[in-house]
Amino acid sequence: MSETPTLKYGLIGSGMMGIEHMLNLRLLPDVELVAIADPNQTSQKWGRDTGGEGVAIHDDPKALLERDDLDAVIISTPNFTHAEVLRDVFQTDLHVLCEKPMCTTLEDCQYVLEAAEKHRGVFWVAMEYRYMPPVTRMIDELRQGAIGQLRMLSIREHRLPFLKKVGDWNRFSRNTGGTLVEKCCHFFDLMRLMTQQEPVRVYASGAQDVNHLDERYDGEIPDILDNAYTVVDFDGGARAALDLCMFAEATRNEQEIAAVGDAGKLECFIPESKLVRGRRSEPRAIESEKIEVEERILKAGFHHGATYFQHLAFREAVRSGKAPEVSARDGLLAVAMGAAAQRSIELGRPVEIAELLGDS
Repeated sequence: MSETPTLKYGLIGSGMMGIEHMLNLRLLPDVELVAIADPNQTSQKWGRDTGGEGVAIHDDPKALLERDDLDAVIISTPNFTHAEVLRDVFQTDLHVLCEKPMCTTLEDCQYVLEAAEKHRGVFWVAMEYRYMPPVTRMIDELRQGAIGQLRMLSIREHRLPFLKKVGDWNRFSRNTGGTLVEKCCHFFDLMRLMTQQEPVRVYASGAQDVNHLDERYDGEIPDILDNAYTVVDFDGGARAALDLCMFAEATRNEQEIAAVGDAGKLECFIPESKLVRGRRSEPRAIESEKIEVEERILKAGFHHGATYFQHLAFREAVRSGKAPEVSARDGLLAVAMGAAAQRSIELGRPVEIAELLGDS
């Protein structure tokens, strides 16, 4: 039997999320991190300390992309730089795993979508929350009809404030696309995935009430929302709601998801890693199941093992030639939903997705 060839990776952006990717690559067989590119000296040191002496360090992503010993590249640079980095990546045939949000503007997302459709390598948007094991199990059971036809979906994320990033880029909406793009594109992606429907309109109410108000960067006060409610209507009649609070450190579960159908209800809790099932025909027979995740996988990041399982799926797509599970179109629609929510708050009215995307 012939040996499986090693997949060789480059990493562009070795900040916090880049380090999480590196830690998870170390858990995978038949992969090797060959090179890192990051212009920031502190991030370079983090990358060198995590990757080891054998990993090459480049100041410029273009230098990494000129190497002839790579099969795939991970992009985990600041969000507003994704489109610029991808313009160079699309000049290669490398397989691509691009962090979320795919881009911070719909114009950039449209460019990436068109380029990704022509790209010879796999292009995959890193929507980690799909791959948290309790969420994956919930999605599987929804597909199997566990609650009948899904009518209502509720997602709550109550968590700590945004962490500090290199250069404090994540303190301003011009760099992030706004909190409901930067943070919540994960959840809008889950809404589409779980309902298997497309968004029609978005209503949102939110504000910056607590976090970062006493911070100053070159005299500027950060302008990122720290709480919001968002409701999405879908074309098949389902409705979904997102409850986001980013000054809720005192919480038992950071994420809680509830899906209610005409036959029952499923609930998912993270980090308790629990799935709860109930059926309308037996309203008192509530089942609860712990979804176990290996400790070594949990320790390799902040996404309840999701980054590891996402990398397994990405590696399989690269090896098999399968289509990506999270496409550029998925990335664009997640950003569009977040952008619609941001606009809804600004305008004080519902926003139709067609207002942003037209007929696309």
